[in-house]
Amino acid sequence: MSSSLCILCRGAKYLCGRAYCPILAKTRAYIKVSNVSDTVFGSSPPSVFIGRIGYPNVFAGPMAPAETGDTSIYDYPELWQSKPVDEVVSMRLSLFLGRRVVGVTKIDDRFVQELQQMVLTLRPVDIEMRFAKRPRGYSFSEFEPPIGPRAPIDSFKVVSIPSTSKVVERIYGDGDATALEAVVELYRGGIPVSQIQKIFSVGALGAAKRRRLVPTRWAITAVDDIISRHLITERIRFYSHLSEIQVFVRFYAKNLFISILIPGEWSFEWMEAWFPKSTWNPNGSEVVVEGDHELFRPRDEYASIGGCYYAARLATAEYLNKIARQAIAVVLREVYPGFDIPIGVWFVREQLRAMYSQKPYRVSSLDEALKIVDKYSALGSKIWVRKSRILTLLLKNSRLDNYFR
Repeated sequence: MSSSLCILCRGAKYLCGRAYCPILAKTRAYIKVSNVSDTVFGSSPPSVFIGRIGYPNVFAGPMAPAETGDTSIYDYPELWQSKPVDEVVSMRLSLFLGRRVVGVTKIDDRFVQELQQMVLTLRPVDIEMRFAKRPRGYSFSEFEPPIGPRAPIDSFKVVSIPSTSKVVERIYGDGDATALEAVVELYRGGIPVSQIQKIFSVGALGAAKRRRLVPTRWAITAVDDIISRHLITERIRFYSHLSEIQVFVRFYAKNLFISILIPGEWSFEWMEAWFPKSTWNPNGSEVVVEGDHELFRPRDEYASIGGCYYAARLATAEYLNKIARQAIAVVLREVYPGFDIPIGVWFVREQLRAMYSQKPYRVSSLDEALKIVDKYSALGSKIWVRKSRILTLLLKNSRLDNYFR
């Protein structure tokens, strides 16, 4: 990349074609972490991380920036819908992670119990972390948001704990409810999905004798799956069918999202098209399209496309539950050159939530819906139809259940 291009842009115009400015993101984060040696005193959002390497003995620990006050924005994806990607990245790379190896069943361990008390509060918690050495590095993942410098933790002290939500306190104290029941109950109680994921991860839910730490990336997808499955099986499948086809469109940060909702019994398909020079197609010369689907009921096998499937299904199920209707949902994503870092499945969930908050196109036929796809899609509806199991079946048959039953 030409240095003169950066000088002309200065992080304001994205002249390099990226969805974010890597210079701004890293510089902002470096300013916040450069003065830290082996101790961090700050307000955790609250935030914790449970690793998966070495399971059942995994790295676990708290995360916090080197600042105090209301730091909830650092680990609250529900507030990131319209934030520039570089701003989210810089915030996340400013979080220090102190970690130690813990057995996932050691729920009575004092260190684990302090992690639980942190996330149960739902509000920032002042903590002090003393490290064995200066924290370094950062990491990006397709599942969880980016994480900043980390180091083995020598000591960890919670300085102040705000009051806990009554619904969270009640569910935490219920040693008879299953983890699935607890997740649904917290969701009904208005607890944000991202917070439920953290509470689930630290082993604070479920039957008392079966509680254990759950790696963060597993917890994220598990909660998306549990809640969306509940909405589909307990609510959506009893609603009347949508009365017309609805098409939603959202373009954000080199990503295009399109959802086609078609009258019929619940079915769902999530597909992604990765263009060359995007995150998972950095060296390819052609667009790569992958996806997965379910017909009439939530799938039992893990989706081949990964955690984004469940994040997209949750956002779609929330919208249908909100309008009290049942539909066949085909949700598409095109990822363009310049979106070249993994930042977590929250991006899909929150962008689709934002998309479903907008007014949809309303049409009377699938052909009209595909014309809308052609209006926005760089890939084109013909390729999407060829790759889509559900769209192909619908164009051959007026109803999916006529084909399968």
